[in-house]
Amino acid sequence: MSDAAEVARQCAETMYRRDRVAQDLAMRIAEIAPGRARLRMTVGDTMVNGFGIAHGGYLFLLADSAFAYACNTHDSVTVAASADVVFVAPARSGDVLEATAVERTRYGRSGVYDVTVRRLSDGAVIAEFRGGSRTRDERVLSDDSS
Repeated sequence: MSDAAEVARQCAETMYRRDRVAQDLAMRIAEIAPGRARLRMTVGDTMVNGFGIAHGGYLFLLADSAFAYACNTHDSVTVAASADVVFVAPARSGDVLEATAVERTRYGRSGVYDVTVRRLSDGAVIAEFRGGSRTRDERVLSDDSS
């Protein structure tokens, strides 16, 4: 394992320990690598709207979380500066979703990341997300980062 891969893994573990939202929604980290993250979440009964489909806020939340984990694999605290989502297909209660985030570019203190949310059972694309990031002057692996 490369040093960069080990740093990415440690950053993800540190973030997850502090990430009450991911824990409360039972998100699981499926993969972490420098500039990459895959997170999984099962759509629960309380996550569907009046039409019986997953509320877009939960889809955005999963994609945004994968974005956050991918952004922070370089041991610099990085936050969202912008985000857009396109909802492609519905998800339903019981669907296991996987969000794959990929770093497209980092420049100065900014970056661009793409996230695809798929249903695991059939690979259908559920949403596409693009996030812009901004790096702060803090380290993820520091005890005093929040």
